[in-house]
Amino acid sequence: MTTTTDTHCPYCSLQCGMRLATAGSAGTTVVERPEFPVNRGALCGKGQSAAALLGRASRLTTPLVRERGALRAASWDDALDRVARGLSAIRSEHGADAVGVFGGGGLTNEKAYQLGKFARVALGTANIDYNGRFCMSSAAAANRIAFGLDRGLPFPLEDIPRTECLILVGGNPAETMPPALRYFRELRENGGRLIVVDPRRTRTAEQADIHLQPLPGSDLALALGLLHLLIADGLVDQEFVDARTVGFGPARAAAMAHWPERVERLTGVAVARLREVAHHFGEAASGMVLTARGPEQQSKGTDTVSAWINVCLASGKAGRPYSGYGCLTGQGNGQGGREHGQKADQLPGYRSIEDPSAREHVARVWGVDPATLPRTGRSAYELLDSLGGPAPHGLRGLFLMGSNPVVSAPHAAHVTERLRSLDLLVVSDLVLSETAQLADVVLPSAQWAEETGTMTNLEGRVILRQRAVDAPEGVRGDLWLLRELAGRLGAGQGFDDDPETVFEELRRASAGGQADYAGISYDRIRAEDGVFWPCPAEDHPGTPRLFLDSFATPDGRARFAPVTHRPAAEEPDAAYPLHLTTGRVLSQYQSGAQTRRVGVLNAAAPGPFVELHPQLARQLDIEEGELLVVTSRRGRAVAPARITDTIRPDTLFMPFHWPGAGRANTLTNPALDPTSKMPEFKLCAVRVEAARATAPTPAEGPHA
Repeated sequence: MTTTTDTHCPYCSLQCGMRLATAGSAGTTVVERPEFPVNRGALCGKGQSAAALLGRASRLTTPLVRERGALRAASWDDALDRVARGLSAIRSEHGADAVGVFGGGGLTNEKAYQLGKFARVALGTANIDYNGRFCMSSAAAANRIAFGLDRGLPFPLEDIPRTECLILVGGNPAETMPPALRYFRELRENGGRLIVVDPRRTRTAEQADIHLQPLPGSDLALALGLLHLLIADGLVDQEFVDARTVGFGPARAAAMAHWPERVERLTGVAVARLREVAHHFGEAASGMVLTARGPEQQSKGTDTVSAWINVCLASGKAGRPYSGYGCLTGQGNGQGGREHGQKADQLPGYRSIEDPSAREHVARVWGVDPATLPRTGRSAYELLDSLGGPAPHGLRGLFLMGSNPVVSAPHAAHVTERLRSLDLLVVSDLVLSETAQLADVVLPSAQWAEETGTMTNLEGRVILRQRAVDAPEGVRGDLWLLRELAGRLGAGQGFDDDPETVFEELRRASAGGQADYAGISYDRIRAEDGVFWPCPAEDHPGTPRLFLDSFATPDGRARFAPVTHRPAAEEPDAAYPLHLTTGRVLSQYQSGAQTRRVGVLNAAAPGPFVELHPQLARQLDIEEGELLVVTSRRGRAVAPARITDTIRPDTLFMPFHWPGAGRANTLTNPALDPTSKMPEFKLCAVRVEAARATAPTPAEGPHA
């Protein structure tokens, strides 16, 4: 007998609907679910092959503990007792803040919520953050500055085909979320115009009416130049600016210092092209700007996104139908993961941990004294950078759930050494990732199809993943794990392992917050194919479209930000004359811990590469497929050449999915945005040469 279960893809922020069909010994297969509105049945190769993750071959199925330098199998009681003893010893000797917690943007809302509660109640530490800080934190910060609220998209994806002009900045959904590409195609079929901004001519850029190919790191100058032209050419919607915004004067003054010729010098985009884009966007009756990691993963990412929001506000394209600014969130629960307490500065409901009323509300739900809740802790990279450091500021222990920073963190060789220096590293994951290989205790966790839980996609649509199969024998869910550990740490009350029970508590904790889930239930999600937050009551319809009446600021008006161009934290020079930018490829996902274990995906994208322009290849006498050494101030990576005219001659591109010699994040710069604390993944200065012309230095280890 075949049983089918409605659920969602385990990968990106679209959270595409799918069905899992299970037929006894025949195993589990993915089946289309055409009625789910986000993807309408379409799935990319990762989604189609998702059932391969359920095989036992690559799974962790028993806890592991380190003895005499090696990991060995252990019982759950042995492993959990070791974790509890180790955490308690660190807290006793160094204080609660000497223990850190690092979460993931793929955790369900229930897990993210419970992990934040575990950190603050069971451990008493301020130091919790998650890898979503590396994803869309700059866009989140800019959203809150401008609109008073952060949701990836303020409108559903179905609105995209109905806008007249869309500018997509630094995003490549054709490879990162392929089912979404249909919305952009439909936009053009409806007569709309698609403009893509990207240093590479990606598969998405090839679909565009106009492709701007600026110098990496110049997105801020480009947006300022467009705002300058909107002002100079009389394309500002003054009625909208006067009625629904504040702060235009200082933003206008900043933009006027970025005249077209200056912007051409900074970006490499011709003045005529700048003016063409400004007029297309300014003259359209409706328009959208969408950003992704390109402009966001910079040390000036918040200001860059703010500059693009300014373009929307000045042209009257926000808070109106088929118009607005949005962020293409990356990770599966990158949105929900930052709403309910997994970030260093937040409590559930997107509340500030420094707000007395928020602390009181959440403490009441948790049954604790508000005074016992910690304050703001370190951001993700700051937390990783402090591992193993001396008291009182260094962390001696880390509990890590669903993340692989050995591959995904910037300056990754340094982060690897910091992880090695800990007194205790505990990793909960479904596979033995590169980070888990360094751990003192490894705890095998259930995954998407083996447990039930909610996710929040890039639209702010709360959806329900439903358990379709049993976890392998010996594997436990993360909610069970947190309950067991909390009990061993003397905080057993209030940590349930039933996901719906945890979600009911999350509803109460989020009630009255910006990300208000109080009116959302499992039954309602099933009946409505998801519910958009905020949804403060069970009779509330949810909020697919934000800001149509007012913005979420105290006076209901959006805020312009008076930002100006500044260089990247690290610009090319004589020693490192090229830009390096990083990103994803179609058949891999994030650190590759899952996708590198799926045969069909690994065959399509088996390893790292260095993309470079033919002109640069000729200059350096490099041939297609030849091993190259890319060197930055932080280390070197080795990967074969991929020669293509789709990239700028002054720029290299490397995907970041692989560990070892080809690890792109060995090279990347951890310089942080001062507001969002986003590292500058998207650009650093490098040099490149053929491997035949170089020799490794003795200091380089296996992760160099």
